[in-house]
Amino acid sequence: AAQCPVCARAMAETAKPKVVFVLGGPGAGKGTQCANIVEHLGWVHLSAGDLLRAERNSGSENAELINNYIKEGKIVPVEITVKLIYDAMQKSETKKFLVDGFPRSMGNYQGWQSVVGDKAEVCFCLFYDCPESELEKRLLKRGETSGRDDDNIEAVRKRFKTFQEESMPIVSLYKEQGLLREISSVASVDEVWAQTKALFEAM
Repeated sequence: AAQCPVCARAMAETAKPKVVFVLGGPGAGKGTQCANIVEHLGWVHLSAGDLLRAERNSGSENAELINNYIKEGKIVPVEITVKLIYDAMQKSETKKFLVDGFPRSMGNYQGWQSVVGDKAEVCFCLFYDCPESELEKRLLKRGETSGRDDDNIEAVRKRFKTFQEESMPIVSLYKEQGLLREISSVASVDEVWAQTKALFEAM
C-alpha cells in the first residue's frame, strides 16, 4: 500500500542516518570512488576538511574559534569537526552519507562515539588499500598538474607515515568489529569501482 506523504516524511525523519566511513592512504583514490558512489548510487559525500573550510569562511561563532586554533597551529578539537559533520547530516534530505577521510585517528573515533554515538548507523568502514610505492608514484604524477604543494616526495612520505601511525589502528579496530570492507586500489579505476559498487548494492 502507498504510504501517505506525511507518514513517509515522519518515518524518514526518525530513521537513523546511515554512514560509511571511507579511509585510504593519500592518493588511494578515495575522492574518485566517492564521486562515483554519489553520482551512481545517490549517497551524500561529506568531507571533514571541506566542512571545516566552509565553516571557517562562514563568519559564525565557530568560525572564529576554528580560525584561532589554526592560526596558533593547533588541531581543531574533534568535537567541533564531528558536530559539523552531524549538522550537515541533519540538514540533508538524503540520509545515506559517505564520510571521507574520517575517523583518521583514535581521537576522531572517540569524538564520533561521544558526539554522535548511536544517533547514526555506521554500516561499515571502507578501506582502499594501496602500497606506499604505488601511492608515491600516483601522487608525484598528480603533483605535476595538481599545483598542490603537498604532492612532493617528502610531503607524500610524511602523509603516508601519519596515515600508517594514526589511521591504521582505526582500520584494525573496524576489522575487529567486523565492520571493515577492504578493496585493493592498485587495480584500474574501473575495476575498483566495480568492486565498490558491488559492495554498496549488496547492502
